Amino acid sequence: MGLFLMFQEAAEIEKKMQQAPDDSYEIGVVIGTYLPFFVLVLIAYAFYYYSKKRRNKE
Repeated sequence: MGLFLMFQEAAEIEKKMQQAPDDSYEIGVVIGTYLPFFVLVLIAYAFYYYSKKRRNKE
């Protein structure tokens, strides 16, 4: 199911790029697409680092 949603989202992004009025809109779509993923990766790393540090403390 997750793979299907990923392909569907990629198709929507491609459609938005084709309908984009100018290049700055395309940049906004790319940033809006990848920024949430990047933030989630940072949060996951923070949890990992915190738990690793806490485990080594004991």
